[in-house]
Amino acid sequence: MSWLVLIVSGMLEAVWATALPASRGFTRPGPTLLFAVSLAASMLGLAWAMTDIATGTAYAVWVGIGATLTLVWSMVTGAEPATRARVALLVLLVACVAGLKAVA
Repeated sequence: MSWLVLIVSGMLEAVWATALPASRGFTRPGPTLLFAVSLAASMLGLAWAMTDIATGTAYAVWVGIGATLTLVWSMVTGAEPATRARVALLVLLVACVAGLKAVA
């Protein structure tokens, strides 16, 4: 169960990371609320997962999931280029996160 909570928390990290710039300095209520709720839920889930999973592993997996999904979203929306090198590095990042789970 801890791993599932950690994965969902990592996904929520991507939500708040994307909502933060959309809030335009917390001047837009919708994105600001989305940021606050997803940030709180993400942190609570990370903290809960860390009661069962080692801190270093949990944090690395959480950040890896969040960073990967945030960058994928940026590529899909056209905010950042989807070059071969970037995609290859994302694949390696996902492999590293999966590897951490495999050896935990």
